[in-house]
Amino acid sequence: MNTTLSTELYWLVLTTLMTALMWVPYIVNRLFEGGLWPALWDPQGETATKHKWAERMMRAHGNAVENLVVFAALVLSLQLAGLNSEQTATACIVYFYARLAHFLLFSFAVPVLRIVAFLVGFYAQMVLMVALLSS
Repeated sequence: MNTTLSTELYWLVLTTLMTALMWVPYIVNRLFEGGLWPALWDPQGETATKHKWAERMMRAHGNAVENLVVFAALVLSLQLAGLNSEQTATACIVYFYARLAHFLLFSFAVPVLRIVAFLVGFYAQMVLMVALLSS
């Protein structure tokens, strides 16, 4: 059994970790805004916040989770098929940084560049897709 991570799997793990931690800033904000008890005792799941950046960050996190599903499926499929290459490794690295940029640009309301970052991430996914489909 191979016990070393491929570059693609390594960047998948980092992307997953990053996505798993994206909730921290907006939850900390909620704790500062309303206090511990209101943040914990929220039976209706209200997510209202005073800061627009926190709302956008929640949406950026949701978008990251949605795209992680596609990215993970592609990386795992590449790994299982043994189709790793320098091109797929680079695509995974680009995807990580594109998603990080998208998260920050979305959170801080930077137009145009947010869309560019999203499209770069999508392009990286399509590089992986083409590698799978052209085998």
